[in-house]
Amino acid sequence: MTLDEALAVCPVVAILRGVRPDEVLDHAEALFAAGVRGMEVPLNSPEPLDSIGRLATAYGQRMVVGAGTVLSVEQVEAVARAGGRIIVAPNTSPEVIRRAVELGLDPAPGFATASEAFTALAAGARHLKLFPAATYGPGHLKQLKAVLPPAAIAWAVGGVGPDGLQAWWTAGARAFGLGGEIYRAGQSVAETAEKAARVMAAAGALT
Repeated sequence: MTLDEALAVCPVVAILRGVRPDEVLDHAEALFAAGVRGMEVPLNSPEPLDSIGRLATAYGQRMVVGAGTVLSVEQVEAVARAGGRIIVAPNTSPEVIRRAVELGLDPAPGFATASEAFTALAAGARHLKLFPAATYGPGHLKQLKAVLPPAAIAWAVGGVGPDGLQAWWTAGARAFGLGGEIYRAGQSVAETAEKAARVMAAAGALT
């Protein structure tokens, strides 16, 4: 499944920061059952490439999986070898974006300003992750959307929870990266399922 296909089904990408390889598939099953179709494992998690490899093998045809906190070209290549398809970053690195595109992956670089957004687009990105979204607010994104090309897909990531999805959607966000609002390291699979159900209810009500 591609990133665009996954977001067409569900605009939420679950950020599994801190997940361990021995538990990742159990949490993934709870997320999939709730309706989530995108997952990223940040590279500052325990053995992240192992987790990404397990996710890609088990869910690569049914979900889009990949890595977060990708900061270097070498990390992009490692994620590709593990089977990841999305390359999410907190910053705008043209080198990371270009390498991801060369490998047929989908980069989602972090940005906060118009300059960063256009730098990312020039490097080949289409998905732009406003981060940390809570710091800037929906009004900031709305103003940026007025100058961004229609093909640019804005994500709201960082401090975004179920109660805020509608405001961000109205401002122009078409994807949401949710971390602690959907998964925290050490939580039970039942907690993941409960959080995912709340998130999906909010996502399903977007207009």
